[in-house]
Amino acid sequence: MTTRATRTLRATRPDLTPTAEEPPDSAEPADPGGAGGAGGDRHRLTALTGLAALSLDAMASVAYGPEAIVLVLAAAGAHGLGFTLPVTLAIAALLGVLVASYRQVIAAFPDGGGSYAVAKKHLGARTSLVAAASLVLDYVLNVAVAVTAGVAALTSAFPELYGDRVWICLAVLAAITAVNLRGIVDSARAFLVPTAVFVVAILVLIAVGLLRSAPVSTEAAAGHASVLGDSATTVGALLLLKAFAAGCSALTGVEAIANAVPSFRAPRARRAQHAEIALGAVLGVMLIGLSVLISRFHLQPVEGVTVLAQLADASLGHNWAFYVVQFATMILLALSANTSFGGLPVLLKLLARDNYLPHVFALKADRQVHRHGVLALAAVSAALLVLSGGDTNTLVPLFAIGVFVGFTLAQTGMVLHRRGTPGSLGAMLLNGLGALLTGVSAIVVTATKFHDGAWLIVVALPLLVAAFEAVHRAYARIGERLGLGRIPDRPTRARSLVIVPVSGISRLTSEALTAANSLGDEVRAVTVCHADPEDRERTEALTRDWDLWNPGVDLVRLPSERRTLGRPVAAYVRALAAREPGTRVTVLIPEAEPGRAWQRILQNQRGAVVAHAVRRDTDAVVCRLRFKLA
Repeated sequence: MTTRATRTLRATRPDLTPTAEEPPDSAEPADPGGAGGAGGDRHRLTALTGLAALSLDAMASVAYGPEAIVLVLAAAGAHGLGFTLPVTLAIAALLGVLVASYRQVIAAFPDGGGSYAVAKKHLGARTSLVAAASLVLDYVLNVAVAVTAGVAALTSAFPELYGDRVWICLAVLAAITAVNLRGIVDSARAFLVPTAVFVVAILVLIAVGLLRSAPVSTEAAAGHASVLGDSATTVGALLLLKAFAAGCSALTGVEAIANAVPSFRAPRARRAQHAEIALGAVLGVMLIGLSVLISRFHLQPVEGVTVLAQLADASLGHNWAFYVVQFATMILLALSANTSFGGLPVLLKLLARDNYLPHVFALKADRQVHRHGVLALAAVSAALLVLSGGDTNTLVPLFAIGVFVGFTLAQTGMVLHRRGTPGSLGAMLLNGLGALLTGVSAIVVTATKFHDGAWLIVVALPLLVAAFEAVHRAYARIGERLGLGRIPDRPTRARSLVIVPVSGISRLTSEALTAANSLGDEVRAVTVCHADPEDRERTEALTRDWDLWNPGVDLVRLPSERRTLGRPVAAYVRALAAREPGTRVTVLIPEAEPGRAWQRILQNQRGAVVAHAVRRDTDAVVCRLRFKLA
């Protein structure tokens, strides 16, 4: 019973069975202690390196999350700015709900996938694809926004680089991609120091600022026009809702750890949960601390200077510490793209496993790298950077909508997951509240940013879902034709005929005929004859030499009126198949393989032409014999 079940399971995914490139997870030794000295675990994440590799997006969001709140409330004047702290506290409460919810997601779905895995089990296949599509869009946009924001900070400090910002963006993207191709652990180690410097700098800024009764410096904002609205005394619910939705951009990246649980060392779920809690604690402290300082210093938004820069100026003074904060922010913003490189390839692997993406995305290299997912993310992100001209403002309106959709579906799915479980009423209420808040945020952000580019997300989501379903239907048709999941008929022996295309007599020809005689019951050599006098002479000479050589194999001449090589061979194979329907036909194409890679450009590529024509126009087996020239 066990053997039959295993055969059926593997038959449904024939190209995803474990290979030398991707060792099965069951073969990896457990590593409870986290030493990671054996097997693939040494290429996986600990809780600390997981925090560095997968939380950069969330950590960097403190550079623009509080500012997004302030900019919305500034429309109501100084009175509106007084609501900065209450709005931030509401966002911090939602952060707590999300962290608690994603801890549950990690425990319930240790194979990763986050909202996609939750929705797939509890909300249906179509809804799960919406969750997956929203995450894919968010991850791709996160890379583009992170890189452009980091480069924008650089060009603000060095304006002469502004004209080269696209090339700088592409160079940063290439560097991050190269690090991730070496493995997620290497990327985590590379980004651990910048993450630590940024977090420590922000915490020091907050601690020093809380000890001050007034700003120590306002030099950063001097000479810059205020964007504060006319003095107003009424702050409506809609304005507060817009500020809350805008500030929720600081929550992007909270889901990344739950999406990439398989990247952690064993016990994976526990390590991922520890990383999730640490992320929530650090992010919450930074958001609330910065908001307290905004209210404490009565800070007002100005053009050309970020809120975080003003806070650093007010707390630390306009000195070297100010520049450390700015430089650390710039570096972390650029590197926060790494969150996508850690989470998206795992999501693509799960989609490929479920036949919604090409199976190549499920392959894993020897350093636990989903190389094809990393390269695909880099390629799409590079296209976005070029199309946007490296401009952050072009991309920001598209950002965060996708992750809100994912948040909402994950929370809703966890409500259903907990339904019927004793003592789970509190968790269900918590998840339900989170789903309501993130759902409202998604609607508000989409509505307010629709004309600024959010309509692209509204269009892209259903298109991406349709693409997933098209791939799934294609795999279903292929599986039906191949009889996947069913025990096939017993194999039988059929008469075999091997066709060997030749253009001359050489050691290569002899090797090919020897191999053909080993493969089939009958062997025939074929040569294509053209009508040109020069070609007729060559064919006559080949025929005479063939008779003198007498290899024991007939040489068949295939006349062709056109200067083509593959079609006459394919036509001959089709004719043979029609005359002898029970015969298995194999076309063995001999090719010389040079000893040096550069010498391949010296080849005439005839073998590739014949192979393409036979594969396209016939059902014959194509076998390409490589004869290495040592």
